[in-house]
Amino acid sequence: MTLPATVAVDVGGTKIRAGSVIDGELAHVRSVPTPAADGAQAVLNTIAEVAAAVIAETSGSRGAGSASRGAVTGSHGVGSTSSAAESGGGGGSDSDFVWRIGIGAAGVIDPVTGTVVSATESLPGWAGTDVVSELSARTDLPVRVVNDVHAHALGEAAAGASSGTRSSLLVAAGTGIGGGFITDHHLLTGRNSAAGHIGHVPSAAAAGLACPCGGTGHVEAIASGPAILETYLRLARGSAEPGSPPGKLAAHGQSHESAPATPSDSPTPTPTPATTSANTRELAAAASAGDELALRAFDTGARALGSALGGIVNVLSPELVVIGGGLAEMDETWWAPLHEAFTAELIPAASGTPLVKAQLGQDAALIGAAGLWDDELGQKH
Repeated sequence: MTLPATVAVDVGGTKIRAGSVIDGELAHVRSVPTPAADGAQAVLNTIAEVAAAVIAETSGSRGAGSASRGAVTGSHGVGSTSSAAESGGGGGSDSDFVWRIGIGAAGVIDPVTGTVVSATESLPGWAGTDVVSELSARTDLPVRVVNDVHAHALGEAAAGASSGTRSSLLVAAGTGIGGGFITDHHLLTGRNSAAGHIGHVPSAAAAGLACPCGGTGHVEAIASGPAILETYLRLARGSAEPGSPPGKLAAHGQSHESAPATPSDSPTPTPTPATTSANTRELAAAASAGDELALRAFDTGARALGSALGGIVNVLSPELVVIGGGLAEMDETWWAPLHEAFTAELIPAASGTPLVKAQLGQDAALIGAAGLWDDELGQKH
């Protein structure tokens, strides 16, 4: 008897996480730093090595003497699954594993060819990498790969917040803003495999602000974690928020609208910042503690994102919107304005669409990557 087993891998700019998925259960998860500065070949070598380690640990713990196909070898010092299992204490079994690899990786990924169409500088040289061919050569195992946020969407649909729905929109809100749309149990990837770039929807709140993509005025430029921090710093300097007339600061709760002029038409007084936050996590703590400028910064970003998501729901009409990423871990200082702006934007036919927090955290990408081998969770183009 053979059991299908998947090494699920999540490849980000700072770390690579991998684990085994057998019978839908994620186990033996390990994390290693991504050697991003060393280039794509070093990243691929590390993926192959961590995959071999996961296979060895899984096989050893399950008592399987060997994998039924594909020793994870190659020219990079990765040991075979059979010898690794034996050294891990496996004593033989009537069940062998049929191993394969599923990957969620940063960048625009063509899931058909397994190639990285484009990528940011968080992974130098990653664009153009043929992940499937390169890793198959290193591991002698079949490989499938998809964008990491798309993998998150598949994971939440398989076993998380959107499980049981036919259609859902997953939004990852953190350092950037990305998304994945599931319809009829399939992932929508689009003509250029770029479907889900929610962060690059135009937003009036971001008018004139530079976006990491090179454009201006996109919602990521006002609603991502780093953008919210930038808004806070502008407020602390006494600068106008995007969309406000010069010299006018938005009142708390008004997002990107200008505050009413005082009788003397003088600028609205700027509260003294309660923090000199160096990162979004510290700023979130300051907002929760009542720092007015931090509250206004998060309010601005949350309302911009909520409005954009409401518009997207009006177009796609999913059963459910799931929010993951670092910003989803915030309290009501972020969630309340997000919900309010989202609800206000919905047309009557879309009213009542649930907006909920993701359930699986960073494990969603691993479960989704493993789901690439599930016929019910394929890709729609």
